[in-house]
This record gives sequence, C-alpha cells and structure tokens, in this order.
Amino acid sequence: MSRLTSGVHPRGCKEISAGKAIGVCTEPGQVYLSLSQHIGAPAEPVVAPGERVLRGQLVAKKANGISANIYSPISGIVKGVVGHITGNGKKYPHIQIENDFSNESMSLAPLTEITPETVLSRIEEAGIVGMGGAGFPTAVKLNVRGRADTLVVNGAECEPYITCDDAIMREYTDEFLAGARYCMMACGAERALIGIEKNKKEAISVLQKKQEAGITIKPLRTRYPQGAEKQLIFSCTGRVVPEGKLPVDAGVVVVNVHTAFSVYRAVKENIPCYERIMTVSGKAVARSQNLWVKNGTLYRVIAEYCGGKEDCARIVSGGPMMGTAVFSLKECTTKTTSSLLFLDETECKDKIASTCIGCGRCVQACPMGLSPVFIDSATLRKDFTEAKHYGASYCIGCGCCSYVCPANRYLVQSVKLAKKIIGERKL
Repeated sequence: MSRLTSGVHPRGCKEISAGKAIGVCTEPGQVYLSLSQHIGAPAEPVVAPGERVLRGQLVAKKANGISANIYSPISGIVKGVVGHITGNGKKYPHIQIENDFSNESMSLAPLTEITPETVLSRIEEAGIVGMGGAGFPTAVKLNVRGRADTLVVNGAECEPYITCDDAIMREYTDEFLAGARYCMMACGAERALIGIEKNKKEAISVLQKKQEAGITIKPLRTRYPQGAEKQLIFSCTGRVVPEGKLPVDAGVVVVNVHTAFSVYRAVKENIPCYERIMTVSGKAVARSQNLWVKNGTLYRVIAEYCGGKEDCARIVSGGPMMGTAVFSLKECTTKTTSSLLFLDETECKDKIASTCIGCGRCVQACPMGLSPVFIDSATLRKDFTEAKHYGASYCIGCGCCSYVCPANRYLVQSVKLAKKIIGERKL
C-alpha cells in the first residue's frame, strides 16, 4: 500500500481551532491588494486614484503569460498604488482601497452553459490560484486536457494548527464536492481522489456519506508532509512523479480543498476570488477560529478581532513548519494566506545551533530522499555545485530536517539558500 514513510509527526495542535463554526472577520477600514498574489507576472492595475469601486469589481488585470486577475473585496475609494510592506521585509506595489462600508457589490456574468471550456475560462476570469500556499494560477494548472486522467484534491492539511480546509470539508461539503467535479471537468480527469489525513475523522465521515461516482475519499496516514504534492500523489495513486517533471507527467493534477471550493463559488455563484477562509490559532490568541477574511486585510485587524497578543513569543503567517515569522502587523493577507498563528513561549523556542554530530536523522526524515547534512556543509563552504550534486534543487522546504536535528542546526534555511543561489546562477 502506498504511503509516506519518511517525514515527521509533530504535535498537531489542531484542537485549538478545530470543530468551531466558521466565523467572519470584522470589515477592514481599508485593504492593500498586492499585485503579486500569485506565481508569475504581477497583475496590471485597471483603476485610478479617486475612483470608486464595488466589492467584486476587477481592479487589476492579469498580465501576459502566467498571472491572475485581482478583485476588490470591499466597496470604496481607490487611494492609489502604494508600496506596502510584505513578509520578506520589502515594499511591493499594492492597490490601496478605503472602505465606504456601503457593501455595494457586483458579480461575474452568469455562465450560459457549463462546459470544460467555459469552466476553465471562468476559473481564469475569477483570478483563482492555488490557495494552499503555492499561488499557481489554477486555470494554467487545469489546462491539460488529454494529459491527466486523475485529479488529486489535497485535503491532507498536514501542517500543525491549520484547520481551514477541514472546516470547508465539514461545513461546505456539497459546494466543495461540486468544485472538485468542476475541476475534473476542466482538466479532463476521469476520476478524483480526495486525500485526507485520518485525524480529520468528521470530514472523512461526512464526505464518504456524500461521495459520488468518480470521486473517492482516500484516508491517509497522519504524517508530515503528507500534503506535499509529490508525496500526496504517491500516497493516493502509487504513482511517482519523475525527477524534474511535473505531476501531469504522471497523469495527475493536484488542487487544494480551498481552491476547489473557490472554483464552485466562481462557476455556480459568480463570485471571484477576493476573500478566503483562514485559521487564526495559537495559545497567545483569545479566540482561535476559522474566519472568512477579505484579501488585503491588515494582520492588525485580525489580531484585534481575535484577541491576538502582539507581544507574544512569535507570530507566524502560515504553518509552524513552512510558514514565515511576522515582524509587523502591517503586513496583509493575500489569496494564499492560510493562517495566522500567535504562539507563546511554550509553543516555540529560540535554538542555538551546535556542531553536527553525524547522526543522519535529517537524511532519514527527508521526504525527498536528500542529504541535508551534506548540502548544509557545501553551502557553508559556498560550494553550490556540490550542493546541487546532493539535490538542493529538489528541496520542498518542509523543514523536517531542522525539526529532527539534535544539534539544532538551521538545515532547511541552509538548503533553501543553496536552492535559491543555484537557481539564480543557473548552475
């Protein structure tokens, strides 16, 4: 039986936010919409300062090539394109819109017929991207008719704390399944496999009761990083994606739960991608829950609504394994913001790295079969040709190596640095 045998099993901490009804975050007074909420070229603004826009109105059009449309999540006045702080500490172009709280909205034009072509076109029009964190434009990913026979829906949600996909599968079951069916139609898949870790018993039970012909629920071993694309494909289908190739080369297309749900909203309800459900969790927040949040909402607004402590030990955007530390609550949400964690001293600690003891645990844990210890050594010597030889380019950044290292070495950071430099230098 195909299953993930490497990886790690960190504390789930999902009970903090799981099982609670999905709420709605307070309406932000203004939003900052990044022009780069996706992989590919930044979107191009189609609104001017002083212009009034409605919720659901297109404010930035996809650029040529790989890109995605951006819609306003509120009604209000465009203040202009401004430089706004992002997670890497740099300022990038954002469209600033001041909320007038009138809640006037507009929708996409209803589809006159549902065909593979119209569904694919609607996904592109709605600006839907991979909402599990990757941000790859979904229309591009699904435009593979004749090349893939299987759609794999990623419901593993293997990162600790995060429960938004679980909440969608439980509370929007019919809509989610319909979205998966539309994704199948768009890419030409004959079947869909929904991979869910076994720790989500209620979601599995609800979906199994409603599963339809052509869609199979696949309970998976609870193991991180079960939701990584290649590992998920192997666990669900037994297929191996060839080295250096894409899932479609193995006849598979992978979409996230929230992505499928957003496809339903775009196709059936004519709602573009301007808001999402995200998890707010951790011991340093008063009200942990899953929330509907408008794209472009400042983290400060979310913190104030949920009672998150700004002076806690650490604030993390995304999961604790692959997420990034937040240095300012002026940062804002995007289409790919899955969670915001407020962690206290018991949930995280600063580590002091020591000399490698040669135990090999990082090699055993790596789900890609790499040797992080040797890549780390090569990186420290700035020998990036050797780092490439040991497979740095294939790192998925899951953090398993750092998690198991008894010497507290910053292995994942070292490997990611090597991967970045190898790519920049085209070694």
